[in-house]
Amino acid sequence: MEANKHIQKYFEEIEEETNRCYEIAEGARKKGYDPEEKVEIVLAKNLAERAIGLISTVAPEINESGEEIVKRIAELEEEYGNQDWRVALKISEEITKEQYCKFSDKKKAIEVGIRFGIAYITVGVVASPLEGFTKLELKKRRDGKEYFSLYFSGPIRSAGGTGASVSVVIADYIRKVMGYDEYDPDENEIKRVSTELRDYHERVTNLQYFPSEEEIHFMVEKLPVQIDGDPSEKYEVSNYKDLDRIETNIIRNGVCLVIGEGLCQKAPKVWKQLDKWGKDFELKHWDFLEGFLSLQKKIKAKGDVKGEKQNITPDYTFIKDLVAGRPVLSHPLAKGGLRLRYGRTRMSGFSSTALHPATMFVLENYIAAGTQLKVERPGKATVVGVCDSIEGPIVKLNSGNVVYLGNEEIAEKYVKDIEEVLFLGDVLVNYGDFFNRAHKLVKPGYCEEWWLLEFEKKIQKKGIVELKEEYGINTELLKKLFKGDLDISGEDAVDLSKKLKLNLHPKYTYHWTEIGKDGLISLYKWIMNGSINKEENKIKKIILPFNVVSVDEPDPKRVLELLGVPHLVISNEHVVIEDDDASALVYSLCLDNEKFDLDDVVKAKQENVLELLCKNIKLKDKSGIFIGSRMGRPEKAKMRKLTGSPHVLFPVGDEGGRLRCFQSAMEKGKIRGEFPYYICQNCKGETIFPICSRCDGKTKRIYHCLDCNLDMDNKCSKLKRINGNEEEHNCRLYKTQEIDINNYFQTIARKLKLTHYPELIKGVRGTSNEDHSPENLAKGILRAMEDVYVNKDGTVRYDMTEMAITHFKPKEIGTSAEKLKKLGYEKDVNGGELLDDNQIIELMPQDIILPACDESPDEGADEVLFRVSKFIDSLLERFYGLDNYYSLEKKEDLVGHLILGMSPHTSAGILGRIIGFSKLQGFLAHPLFHSIMRRDCDGDEACVVLLMDALLNFSR
Repeated sequence: MEANKHIQKYFEEIEEETNRCYEIAEGARKKGYDPEEKVEIVLAKNLAERAIGLISTVAPEINESGEEIVKRIAELEEEYGNQDWRVALKISEEITKEQYCKFSDKKKAIEVGIRFGIAYITVGVVASPLEGFTKLELKKRRDGKEYFSLYFSGPIRSAGGTGASVSVVIADYIRKVMGYDEYDPDENEIKRVSTELRDYHERVTNLQYFPSEEEIHFMVEKLPVQIDGDPSEKYEVSNYKDLDRIETNIIRNGVCLVIGEGLCQKAPKVWKQLDKWGKDFELKHWDFLEGFLSLQKKIKAKGDVKGEKQNITPDYTFIKDLVAGRPVLSHPLAKGGLRLRYGRTRMSGFSSTALHPATMFVLENYIAAGTQLKVERPGKATVVGVCDSIEGPIVKLNSGNVVYLGNEEIAEKYVKDIEEVLFLGDVLVNYGDFFNRAHKLVKPGYCEEWWLLEFEKKIQKKGIVELKEEYGINTELLKKLFKGDLDISGEDAVDLSKKLKLNLHPKYTYHWTEIGKDGLISLYKWIMNGSINKEENKIKKIILPFNVVSVDEPDPKRVLELLGVPHLVISNEHVVIEDDDASALVYSLCLDNEKFDLDDVVKAKQENVLELLCKNIKLKDKSGIFIGSRMGRPEKAKMRKLTGSPHVLFPVGDEGGRLRCFQSAMEKGKIRGEFPYYICQNCKGETIFPICSRCDGKTKRIYHCLDCNLDMDNKCSKLKRINGNEEEHNCRLYKTQEIDINNYFQTIARKLKLTHYPELIKGVRGTSNEDHSPENLAKGILRAMEDVYVNKDGTVRYDMTEMAITHFKPKEIGTSAEKLKKLGYEKDVNGGELLDDNQIIELMPQDIILPACDESPDEGADEVLFRVSKFIDSLLERFYGLDNYYSLEKKEDLVGHLILGMSPHTSAGILGRIIGFSKLQGFLAHPLFHSIMRRDCDGDEACVVLLMDALLNFSR
């Protein structure tokens, strides 16, 4: 890996501490108390190793040439780029052609090739290559030739919509190079898929994207492979049953997910890539996607076209499945909604966006940092961050005043007095989110950074002295602008516009495109009936009569509101526009020009207000594009709990009662359930654990044959005849038995040297693993002592909304500059030495910031993980007989310790390091960290587990 010495040292320190954790955990596991005597989490250092490790579970042949495949992937990435789809296509082809190892038959070679390609594009961390793509069937076309039928199931969801789509492209590429024909769907098969998606969406669960019947028909008719799947739901399709090439009448979730949330939803993204290089890979036949996108665009717009000059149509998808209690902020392209602004903060990007803090106040804080919004564009959803350097909202108060809320203090002052929100303010969207989703890059509203570029172009690298001499511009104003401070007065904005022939500063540019020509004329007449007050030849106020209403013309007061011009209503008699806005409005309307004649405006052929005004002055469109949005999920940060909130994965059966607790079972004295059966090699006693609970001796696991009804040392070799076929006896590594729970509990309590234990210790109703191995009861007792709860894999997990961050201040995360120096943070973002808690620092890629929000009803990650560390230390010392690992005295001591980050549906944990805690309800990590978890920051959640907890307690 290429990196500077500082980053190399960072990775080396993390690797060194990881190896130390593994060494401790391996020592504990070797004592034999767990189902496996080794740590069950395998280290993988790169994508290729992860993909090989994943696929080798179903195709162990691939391990034979693991190093060769890793090397080949590196060569392909050198040619095409990291994680390029073409790498997946080529390595899939080479594996299918058995260039690295031989397979039992051609069909298996094709399946493994497709699986490996899917594993590559999903970075080897999700289960979809194994469980999402279930199998390949070679079926017959109507002319007798063979085609590919791809079977998918629910876990394909873990690949994401893009991953599911690309898996179809990979399979089709393999079909093409291996010489198989295209799928030839008939009308009934096409309508079956359309019916199935509708039934799934309406009767099972909402699809993230529910395509129209026309979209589904077009897609299925043109696809060169059949999308199939095994039955998954309890319902039959409502129509088009008993088709000869579709084996089941039951709804298939895999088909619905791949067609709906995959190919139909992600078609723009897929076509963007295939349009560039598809013909080089014999995928020219995928150009049907171009026609599909034209159809989709027409359907999404519902025939309603706005903003025609930019060819941007409204998209109603985000409000199709509106949930009660999740308010709509604005409709598609609705005026006054969230105005698009390009850029990112240190806490936005990678599908997350930012709003002005005053906007959150105006929305009464039901939209906060970490809240998910469902949005019209560029993607389907986003997580909200905060940015105070974009435009805030403009509101109308109950008094009739119109106020621009430029900061939190002003917003808090007026929030209870708002009658109407005229403009919600900006939403800051990263350019990359448009690029990634293949969305047309739309023209934004005029803003300060745009104006600054025009200013720089106008001054042509001239200095302050030259500009003062040539244009007579104020020296202090120039100094301010040269420092990047763009908060200037209205008078200065007008002065610069006149002298430099520059567009009027965006702060004093109003929303001229939101009114019509008749509204402009009405405004002119109103101002001419009022007075423009000046002092020392400077405009100070515009005073207008309040009650001027003509039934034949638009209300000029309403026109002023729609423009977003701040003004006051005085005693219901006058409307007053003050200072900066008065100067800017007079200039914008050319009322400071003695030659101005309203008749020229009335007689002008132009209907566009901005074009009319720009005949005399320079203005830009401030409105740009408004983005429709509604609330999605609220922010989240809490410990994960299974049903019943168990402390241990130990079955208490019906004896555990309503609470599933050991105290109830102990009152009954027994638990009846399915347990393993061991015989101690030392004392010959019977036990359910791999180490004897009486003498700590090694045990031997005993088989139980259901057909013979006998316990035996080895698997039963007898056969039985069923329907004329010989089958093996049903021999298992567990049996139904009744155990003395009091004996087990007291023996373990003595081992742990406990005289007191919690009043409530909860287990599970029954185990679900293949051989019904229970977790050791000792772990449940120790977890209950620290009030932490177990997840289904044996770890304690903390769930959070994912949020991106690239830079931070020490004071924001509660970690001192001195502590951060010890963690490798020596310089701030400008290269200066780290000295105080207000400096901005660039976040390193595997460092994370966890939530510790005092205002949340749920415990923060600091509280929970601190208690987990106490549980782990007790486990090491009392149960395994080893030294403590954490030895923390306070919550802040968690800083510097390692965690595993995991997102839903993934099969790999990502190593991270805690560097602090924020007051937000979110999982703050570098975009690279979120990316490797197969997530972006669009409202999904992920979890963390303390590394030592995972190594000691994770079990398959």
